[in-house]
Amino acid sequence: MRMSKSVLIEQINVAIGSIRGQALRTSLTVGIIGMGIMALIAMVTATESLKQNIRTEFSSLGTNSFSIKAKRQGGFFNGRRAAPTEPITYRETRRFTKLVGTELTVTSSIFASGSAVLSRGSKQTDPNIQILGVDGNYLLVSNIPLSKGRGFTLTESYEGASLIVIGANIEKKLFEPWEDVVGSNILLSGTRYVVIGVIESRGASFGMSQDNQCLITIPSVRRQFSDNNRNYNITCTVNNPEKLSESSDLATGAFRMVRGDLPGADNSFELSKSDALVETLLEATSGISIAASVIGIITLFGAGIGLMNIMLVSVSERTREIGTRKSLGASARAIRTQFLVEVIIIGQLGGAVGIIVGLALGNMMASYFETPFIIPWGWIAIGMTLCMATSLASGYYPARKASLLDPIVALGRA
Repeated sequence: MRMSKSVLIEQINVAIGSIRGQALRTSLTVGIIGMGIMALIAMVTATESLKQNIRTEFSSLGTNSFSIKAKRQGGFFNGRRAAPTEPITYRETRRFTKLVGTELTVTSSIFASGSAVLSRGSKQTDPNIQILGVDGNYLLVSNIPLSKGRGFTLTESYEGASLIVIGANIEKKLFEPWEDVVGSNILLSGTRYVVIGVIESRGASFGMSQDNQCLITIPSVRRQFSDNNRNYNITCTVNNPEKLSESSDLATGAFRMVRGDLPGADNSFELSKSDALVETLLEATSGISIAASVIGIITLFGAGIGLMNIMLVSVSERTREIGTRKSLGASARAIRTQFLVEVIIIGQLGGAVGIIVGLALGNMMASYFETPFIIPWGWIAIGMTLCMATSLASGYYPARKASLLDPIVALGRA
């Protein structure tokens, strides 16, 4: 027999009245459940915030990008000497950029020299300056920050304007602190360039200083250093990191056309994605999420035992109430439902308190580590479901025990 809506509403009202009448006991129970959910949500919120920060930070460093390079020259493969491949030329980079159009943001670069000398008046650098020829998208795609000035425009990079962006060490070597760097003239191996920007100090990488680097336009490299038999590197970025695989397939097809690779033949170039590091870091933080989930579930298991004990005490203290209701015609099912409604309400109250406090603590930890504010809606739903399951599991036995009480025996108890 189905329970009518009015009867269910009445049972909910009775349950709420009973909860209010046992405020201290209810508060303790809510606190126990809230602690379990709080531990779960706080840890998950902090780790999800960390994951989001990893995606954001490393995406800006190139995890939403891939690069195209010529295959390594020479060497052996399967016991045979690998055939040398033709270098990627400037003409091929231009054709590829036009071919992909607006689907990708493309930049190309070429290594010009690793032992150049820059001078200004009587000052000059050591012969260890690295020169790169780049286009107008290079700073944007590579996410290289500037401390002063600006980068190349697309027009300047295409026309080969005699402009240069210098590294932080070069600024210290050639300029005094009070001198204006941007707009000054310097000589690169005897050729005059105008400084338009200074790269922010980035320290050393693999034992080599990145602050001894200069950027000039690709046509300037072709004029001054020549690009015969030199390889150009191509880097592409996508707006949506989720489409990285799809975009890399598009780029592969387009560059095969540019290189004239025959159908069925191997690529005459290498395409490498740069998202392996972020995947490794996300796997590490996933372990933290799993640990937080285990801690939360164990705490909820303890909370369920506490809730069951409290409800058993409640049944023993309310035998007269149960006997009165049964003598007035309440069925065993109605009594059982009443107690189940009580534990569900208490469980959901505990879950709500735990979620609110957990979100606050999790985002406080996120704020301390300067990671973004986040609300893990999926885990909130999981938390409320766990509260419901815990409430039903821990409340069924006390509810069943209450429903099986003999009304005469119940009324006879003091």
